[in-house]
Amino acid sequence: MTHVVFSPCIGTKDTACVLICPVDCFFDIGDMLVISPDECIDCGACVDECPVDAILPEDELTSTPEAEFIARNRDWFETHTTAEIEAARMTAARVKAQDS
Repeated sequence: MTHVVFSPCIGTKDTACVLICPVDCFFDIGDMLVISPDECIDCGACVDECPVDAILPEDELTSTPEAEFIARNRDWFETHTTAEIEAARMTAARVKAQDS
């Protein structure tokens, strides 16, 4: 299972979650952040860190109006090139580096 970023992140894009993530699985896609479902280790550290409560485990979103974000997060990685994915990773990584 993975965690999913959903609608409260749109336009907010607070990066506290990026800073706390032990595996750097957050990607900056412009209007919001997304979590790589292949890289998330399901530790949950990001959930409590998010000031707008925009991250939940996938199974907690499945029966809500926010369920569309499960596919939105996953599909982003399936519809972008490796170069685009790495550029989004680098954008999120810069946030982490600036905080160090």
